[in-house]
Amino acid sequence: MGPLRIIILAVLVYIGYRLIAANLKKSDDSKTPGEPGKITDILVEDPVCGKLVPKQQAHQLNGEDETHYFCSRACHDKFVSAQGEDE
Repeated sequence: MGPLRIIILAVLVYIGYRLIAANLKKSDDSKTPGEPGKITDILVEDPVCGKLVPKQQAHQLNGEDETHYFCSRACHDKFVSAQGEDE
């Protein structure tokens, strides 16, 4: 085996090592909290139009028994006016 083959082999082993090390580091980073794919909110259904809305972005109406969540202020107002007509 000539010196050129040894150098080429050493470079290939080094590149392989760097690829494996980078891949292992990437998989370790994905286990940390706050990762992009982590679920931070749940979807709630608007009782007026049926749309699913992230709970943190929804308009809320705290009732006596439960809290209602709405996709927009318009749906919130429709629900309140409908509740007023029912009473």
